[in-house]
Amino acid sequence: MFDIQEELSKLPDQPGVYIMHDIADTIIYIGKARSLRKRVRQYFQPSHDEGIKKRQMVQNIARFEYIITDSELEALVLECNLIKEHCPKYNTMLRDDKTYPYIKVTVGEAFPRVLFAREMKKDRSRYFGPYTSAGAVKDTIDLVNKIYQLRTCNRNLPKDIKKDRPCLNYHIHQCDAPCQGNSSKEEYGEKVNKVLEFLNGNYRPVMKELEEKMMKASEELQFEKAIEYRELLGSVKQIAQKQKITNADGEDKDIVAMACDDTDAVVQVFFVRSGKIIGRDHFHVRVGAEEDKKNVLTTFVKQFYSGTPFIPKEIMIQEPVEEQEVLEEWLTRKRGRKVTIRIPQKGMKEKLVELAGKNAQLVLSQDKEKIKREEGRTIGAVKEIEGLLGMKNLNRMEAYDISNINGFETVGSMVVYEKGKPKKSDYRKFKLRTVAGPDDYASMHEVLTRRFLHGMQEQQEIKDKEMSPEYGSFNRFPDIILMDGGKGQVNICEGVLQELGLSIPVCGMVKDDNHRTRGLYYQNEEIPIDRHGEGFKLITRIQDEAHRFAIEYHRSLRSKSQVHSVLDDIEGIGPTRRKALMRQFQSLERIKNATLEELAETESMNQAAAEKVYNFFHKG
Repeated sequence: MFDIQEELSKLPDQPGVYIMHDIADTIIYIGKARSLRKRVRQYFQPSHDEGIKKRQMVQNIARFEYIITDSELEALVLECNLIKEHCPKYNTMLRDDKTYPYIKVTVGEAFPRVLFAREMKKDRSRYFGPYTSAGAVKDTIDLVNKIYQLRTCNRNLPKDIKKDRPCLNYHIHQCDAPCQGNSSKEEYGEKVNKVLEFLNGNYRPVMKELEEKMMKASEELQFEKAIEYRELLGSVKQIAQKQKITNADGEDKDIVAMACDDTDAVVQVFFVRSGKIIGRDHFHVRVGAEEDKKNVLTTFVKQFYSGTPFIPKEIMIQEPVEEQEVLEEWLTRKRGRKVTIRIPQKGMKEKLVELAGKNAQLVLSQDKEKIKREEGRTIGAVKEIEGLLGMKNLNRMEAYDISNINGFETVGSMVVYEKGKPKKSDYRKFKLRTVAGPDDYASMHEVLTRRFLHGMQEQQEIKDKEMSPEYGSFNRFPDIILMDGGKGQVNICEGVLQELGLSIPVCGMVKDDNHRTRGLYYQNEEIPIDRHGEGFKLITRIQDEAHRFAIEYHRSLRSKSQVHSVLDDIEGIGPTRRKALMRQFQSLERIKNATLEELAETESMNQAAAEKVYNFFHKG
């Protein structure tokens, strides 16, 4: 038994991280302290008050643990890592977990490529970014490849030169096909150098080159070519215009400001790289009542910069942050060079921070309206269904569907909605084991039996072994089961529940002659439903989702069973030889008509394998 008062007396007077657990042993809060003894004891002193959120948290603490560190800085790093890993309920949380894209040039390869990358790795490639728009990165990569006609394939060059035919890009004049030896390493390297210059922001050489090519094509009356160069030139100019100078110092900085209300906050960040504003982004932060801006902004800085791959020289903020010196030291270590956090007081920098704050306020107000609309579609819709069925506290809904074609590969689907939203992590699919032929009732009986038997077994394991309620994937039962059909499907479900000794409400979704839901079948009655209401729309979405999930699974099984070549039936002919034969002869008909000598001369084949193929087609 964990005795909180006894454990408080054992706390060391050292820096470290403390971890609070509730009665289910779930981590509910993680914090850091300069002195674990002083900080953790504060939570349990009657005179100490940090607001409603912290009071609720303390009431739920069943035990705590701690990890000591050598310094407050180490405690900060550990706190960031643990919060990101466990996402505790009572920590102020950054809701977004965004990664920013890079443009990667594989200069370590003999024939480099320009690629889209989500992270910067320690390889021999050159990286440009990070950028805030994945779309803009893809557009830039497409533009660069069109202008310089670099390869986009994964072939190992020069090793694979002339081993295979050139791809479509060669035929549509978007690649010079170095895979065919059409471009030497030196010639290709010159184009790559121009790409690197372009990505570094020097657009003038390529603009001049495109203008010259456009004029030459026009003079030679090659108007289609001239139009193509004109469009490429326009794209380059557009990219060049997007780079707007914000100041003349040419430095990297982030401008951070926020807006908040009682429950939510939005932090706006402007990204300035080499003196140019390359974009902006906003982030939603979950906050508690009575939390001040200083606390929220400090939390954001810690969580955001613990995950972002790039840290600028300067971070400009609108409000003071807690432990600024410790934060600056931590950021400096992560960056490898000095990082400064500043609150600008005047001039252009102050106006930029103010502008970021206005943008944050705008996003917050717009999102509040969006949240209200979303609540109508979800929570409001659930309330509507509760009213129709005379129920309360309807949270988790499960729906099931069966899919087959003439009894082939019959499958079942289970979809889950919580608070009116799909919970895809709890979706499950079933491949039928005991039912042969197109029998939907028997199929549904098997699916439901397997689902709830599995759930009951998990519940028993949790009870016997005192495991966390999060154990397993079937142990949570629904507040209501929605069946995609009327009385017949409901009876099947109620029969399964009765066999297993379970009591869960079951509701059928009754359709009209046009296969549209006309009402709900519940407790032996058909209840009409308003087709214009949010409840009806939610029921329809759940039906469609259960059907989609079943069809998708069935389609995947059909595809797997159909991906089969007649060559797979020949003993000794595996994937490598099959591919070699198809490359050599292009069709099964040609393989069938080939001589024994032609088959034996094929790459990867030997005399014995050739005889097996020949005999398969010629000796019945």
